[in-house]
Amino acid sequence: MGGGSGGGLFSSDIRRLEDKVKQRLAEAKEDVSRHVFISFDHDDLDEVNLLRGQAKNEKTDLQFDDHSVKEPYDSTNADYIKRNIREKIDSCSVTMVYLTDKTASSKWVNWEIEESLKRGKGVIGVYKGDTPPAKTPPAFQQSGCKAVKWEHSAMTKAIEDASTKR
Repeated sequence: MGGGSGGGLFSSDIRRLEDKVKQRLAEAKEDVSRHVFISFDHDDLDEVNLLRGQAKNEKTDLQFDDHSVKEPYDSTNADYIKRNIREKIDSCSVTMVYLTDKTASSKWVNWEIEESLKRGKGVIGVYKGDTPPAKTPPAFQQSGCKAVKWEHSAMTKAIEDASTKR
């Protein structure tokens, strides 16, 4: 009766498969791209688009997937706009606030920071030049968010830190 040879795997085959899986997992870890929502004042769109372009450039070490609003919503319904922005924030691990003199007075930027924090997202600020703007959005100040210079290595590290420490 029975007892046929079932074509089982040898232990050497199992070890080879385990090694392959470990290698692929290690490669995937190295290629992790963070999902980022960029919060900014609409007047700063050109500079934010430059930042987005740099993140897509394969020749730079800055890497993130931008899930933020690309085009303004064609609506005056604040609830509709908030609902759509929440969906974008929910798909991210980090909110990056582009800090300029205009950002501090933007009610939408402040709301996006508050909403990101409520949803457990890491929040960082990025500024151009040698020093951050004197004023930042109230929610940014009150929560003690970190601001870094627009420099690829600094931004990449801040995104990674904010993503893992939320």
